[in-house]
Amino acid sequence: MISSLRSLLYLAVVLVILACIEAAAPTQIGNGYRLISVDKTSDGALIGHLQVNRKNNIYGPDIPLLHLYVKHETNDRLRVHITDAQHQRWEVPYNLLPRQQPPTPSKQTTQTSITSTEFAGNELIFTYTPNPFSFSITRKSNGETLFNSTPDGSNTYTSLVFKDQYLEISTQLPKTASLYGLGENTQPHGIKLYPNDPYTLWTTDQSAINLNMDLYGSHPVYMDVRNVGGEANVHGVLLLNSDGMDVVYRGTSLTYKVIGGVFDFYFFAGPSPLAVVDQYTQLVGRPAPMPYWSLGFHQCRWGYHNLSVVEDVVENYKKAEIPLDVIWNDDDHMDGHKDFTLNSKNYPHPKLINFLNKIHSRGMKYIVIIDPGIGVNSSYGTYQRGLANDVFIKYEGKPYLAQVWPGPVNFPDFLNPKTVTWWVDEIRRFHELVPVDGLWIDMNEASNFCSGLCSIPKGKQCPSGTGPGWICCLECKNITKTRWDEPPYKINASGTQVPIGYKTIATSAVHYNGVREYDAHSIYGFSQTIATHKGLQGLQGKRPFILTRSTFVGSGHYAAHWTGDNKGTWDDLKYSISTMLNFGIFGIPMVGSDICGFYPAPTEELCNRWIELGAFYPFSRDHANYYSPRQELYQWKSVAKSAKNALGMRYKLLPYLYTLTYEAHTTGAPIARPVFFSFPNIAKLYELSTQFLLGSSLMVSPVLDKHQTKISVMFPPGTWYNLFDLSRVVVAKETESFSMDAPLHVINVHLYQNTILPMQRGGLISKEAKTTPFTLIVTFPAGATEGEAKGKLYIDNDELPEMQLGNGQSSYVEFSAKAENGLVKVWSNVEEGKFAIEKGLVIEKVTVLGLTGVRGGVAVEVEGGAGGDVLTVELVETDHLFFDEMKVGKGSKKSKMVEVKGLEIPVGKKFMMTWKMAIV
Repeated sequence: MISSLRSLLYLAVVLVILACIEAAAPTQIGNGYRLISVDKTSDGALIGHLQVNRKNNIYGPDIPLLHLYVKHETNDRLRVHITDAQHQRWEVPYNLLPRQQPPTPSKQTTQTSITSTEFAGNELIFTYTPNPFSFSITRKSNGETLFNSTPDGSNTYTSLVFKDQYLEISTQLPKTASLYGLGENTQPHGIKLYPNDPYTLWTTDQSAINLNMDLYGSHPVYMDVRNVGGEANVHGVLLLNSDGMDVVYRGTSLTYKVIGGVFDFYFFAGPSPLAVVDQYTQLVGRPAPMPYWSLGFHQCRWGYHNLSVVEDVVENYKKAEIPLDVIWNDDDHMDGHKDFTLNSKNYPHPKLINFLNKIHSRGMKYIVIIDPGIGVNSSYGTYQRGLANDVFIKYEGKPYLAQVWPGPVNFPDFLNPKTVTWWVDEIRRFHELVPVDGLWIDMNEASNFCSGLCSIPKGKQCPSGTGPGWICCLECKNITKTRWDEPPYKINASGTQVPIGYKTIATSAVHYNGVREYDAHSIYGFSQTIATHKGLQGLQGKRPFILTRSTFVGSGHYAAHWTGDNKGTWDDLKYSISTMLNFGIFGIPMVGSDICGFYPAPTEELCNRWIELGAFYPFSRDHANYYSPRQELYQWKSVAKSAKNALGMRYKLLPYLYTLTYEAHTTGAPIARPVFFSFPNIAKLYELSTQFLLGSSLMVSPVLDKHQTKISVMFPPGTWYNLFDLSRVVVAKETESFSMDAPLHVINVHLYQNTILPMQRGGLISKEAKTTPFTLIVTFPAGATEGEAKGKLYIDNDELPEMQLGNGQSSYVEFSAKAENGLVKVWSNVEEGKFAIEKGLVIEKVTVLGLTGVRGGVAVEVEGGAGGDVLTVELVETDHLFFDEMKVGKGSKKSKMVEVKGLEIPVGKKFMMTWKMAIV
């Protein structure tokens, strides 16, 4: 009896243990695939077929036969494409995002002998395991594994899964991996991805104040930084797929859970951060060229009720002597919130045209908002022309009805070529009415105030929109649920797994050629951006400027981005840095957040600190909510003072920022970058999210907490010069933090050694600032007797659509400096110098930092003649004030600031400047 009881207890314990194990183990969603054939194509690609091992019906049946396509598209880019071998599946349209198209999948099922498991390119190697099929990507130069889909044996993820509405694949990650990207979301932990945070990609009208949630854009790309033994190697991974997805990052693994489309992976070899962004933007499109004026300061507000308010804003900025280049209108200028219309009472056309003529004569610009929802109104020309051209997204054969600010709206289908033609024509018509200088496209996720189907009740007439609290008289009801409205796997939409059609277009609605909103949802804003760019590009032959809220892979090729509805809080001030830096990685370098916060009212101290930071965003704009108090920068005396200081420096830096814009356009390099981009081997910098670089060597360190007058600033090794007071210097022997003074009107901005920074005198508007003489700031390490420095300058006619050399309307200058053997040289090499000469641009001063002093006069030689009488050139020496001389090192030599004044060197001509160095 006792023995039997013991046996029963033992059995019960075993069953409990087995039950616990089973409960702990993940559900087996799929059983993997086996590679049954593989071959090479005539152009050097690898193709194969994968057959499902055993079907599984969780989230739907497995697709039985897959087509594998692998190609080394460049020396540093590898593509792995997996799709259904028997039926065409949705992919990001090749006409929207141009790229190589794989061959049409064949239905071959004949098994072939698999003799090789490796497919090598110049730097990346694709290796595969036939059964269950998995693959890895390794780096040829050091054997490092960059991506490995083989299950790691820990039961944290499964083999390849490919169903109609559920795809899953994972990769193992080493503990040394630091990941960045996977947006758009507001990351509370900083720029570096944090294990176990949710990363959901699905474009949503959800304000940026929501943390770790899918926001306005979808960017399924990440950068992976590996540091082994103090040496970093960096690579990038893009899954080009527009369907909704969860990306589960656990620290040692990363899993994609996608609700449709295909696996279309691109691997970028790097090995540096800038190389990855270069390779990425080479594929998805280089960032758009930006007009010079767009780098100036912008002022906007939702709630400029009439034109006189806008006129007062412009005049008050001028009166306060705060720089301003662009004035914006939210939908206040519209008639009943309808696109391409003008409110005849509050924005009378003759007065608006007079106002625009006035600001245009100063060099200022004017931008207005347009939303994608087109008001359903029998007297509205834009709608009637759209209806006649059949341009709207359909549901059950009729234009899908939604409600946004105008009330009842239909959404244009930008995948339809006829829609693009109609949209371009509407932009032309509006520009003839109001000569705007750019367009702001908002609500294009797309946003819908209603979920489901809307209808206008019989016998009831919907009035025009009446204000920001407008709720239309439409009746909304739930749609008949289909698998496209409620897919079997629910992504973590809005952080709560709401239906994917929540507050947007019903995902069972249909686009051109039968494309479902389910698949095309996250490219809606992208497709509108392309159509808008086409419309603006045809106007007056000028360079387009577009600001878009919703973005996708490749949006940076056409537009700038702001980070959406943020709050006037200290936390949101911090978050703005990480979001900005992420978009640089995404290939959208022209980015910024609403300065002082969109809502609610910021404190005076916060607005001081925000303009100090926002003055150094690539895109710098103050914008506020309808219900918030006025927050233009002149509203507080203290904020006006901070604005004049910070924006004053920005306008001196415009030639540098514009040169960075040119580099972004030609190489993808972000304008604002994480500090580790210039110091990739320093692991200590990988999580630094409170400071950033503009270009490679200008470091911005803002105050991000209230009541602070000192901040801790981390300095990588080397010499850093305070840009606002060049006589002050910090020398870091290693990566270390310093406590820096930061009183209310001060932001710490430091320039790194070995740099030549071109600056101008500045001004209140970019049109005037860009005509002023240049100063070159040359930085050597403190106390240097030897050293080199480099810098660049790009100048052009920024009205031209393209940003390029060789058109007679641009100049490019490379500056160099060298100190050796007791001699200092500063010189330039010029490409296409004619344009700069015609513009009369000159260098009036050269400031050299870090030397031990000068001995004797300065000789200046300029191509075609002397650049000034050597006898009249003023040579000035000033001692540097080291932040902490103990940090310089015992016995270190003091250094000097040397200024060479009174120059008139044409920027478009080569020059050589030399003098002897005092060595003490």
